[in-house]
Amino acid sequence: MAAQEPIYVPRKTESLFEIASDVVALLKTSGETVGCAESLTAGGVMAALTSVPGASSVFRGGVVSYATPLKQTLLDVDAELIAKEGVIHADVASQMATGARNITTFDSIPTTWGIGTTGVAGPDPQDGKPVGMVFIGVASPGGAKAWGPFSFPGSRERVREATVLEALSRLREALLAKQE
Repeated sequence: MAAQEPIYVPRKTESLFEIASDVVALLKTSGETVGCAESLTAGGVMAALTSVPGASSVFRGGVVSYATPLKQTLLDVDAELIAKEGVIHADVASQMATGARNITTFDSIPTTWGIGTTGVAGPDPQDGKPVGMVFIGVASPGGAKAWGPFSFPGSRERVREATVLEALSRLREALLAKQE
């Protein structure tokens, strides 16, 4: 699925904890769950979610698939896609999000939502992609979609922080849109 044109809004008035708290509350209210597949964020999305008291009722788990072969073997990201486009790509992010749902499903109860993050945190470009280029995927039972490429400015840590904020904000937007 092609990426949607991103509109990056720097989030200065809300903390990461507030956004994560909203996500946890929305998931609790709807009786839904979430799993994560992270690359450049290396568990940052999972850490943000689990910093919220009560997150265990909605957070299933996830994987940090830093190495490309793990994206393929654990998350079932298409090897031909990776060979053609590399791992910093919208379709990789959406397939990672779908993979996150699949790997966190157990007892025949599917995980409702998945988040996937892939990109270049730096300090060097990767596969010809510049530092700060990021794609975020969100998957639900209705399918997966991706946003990007984002071009997050700043240091390696700032790129990772911006990605975590944006990923949870995109999931929150999807949860809110579902309620309408």
